[in-house]
Amino acid sequence: MADLFSFELVSPERLLSSGKVAMVVVPGAEGDFAVLPGHAPMMSTIRPGAIAVYEADMTTLTRRIFVDGGFAEVSETGLTILAESATAIADIDPAKVATDLAAARSAGNEKAVARLEAMQAAVVN
Repeated sequence: MADLFSFELVSPERLLSSGKVAMVVVPGAEGDFAVLPGHAPMMSTIRPGAIAVYEADMTTLTRRIFVDGGFAEVSETGLTILAESATAIADIDPAKVATDLAAARSAGNEKAVARLEAMQAAVVN
């Protein structure tokens, strides 16, 4: 069994996920980064995108979760992500995202366009 570390995903409303994992790939503001057991302590802002969770080993993707941004903290005890909001990729309706994206583009809402483009990319990949 692979080495594991603690991972928590928290939104303003509640604790969304807590447990031991082998690896988490995070959409950092400066680029994606992977957190593994023994990772050096750090903090990063998170851009809208998908978090990839590998629970048992570093080759089997277990879950993908879309986050609307937030913060990631890696410490000696593990990884904590404080997300503005989070949705399981499987729960996202691609047709609704496309409709919302077209409306945001028509309205000239650049922040919503960026968020919805990231969501659309996460659903497709």
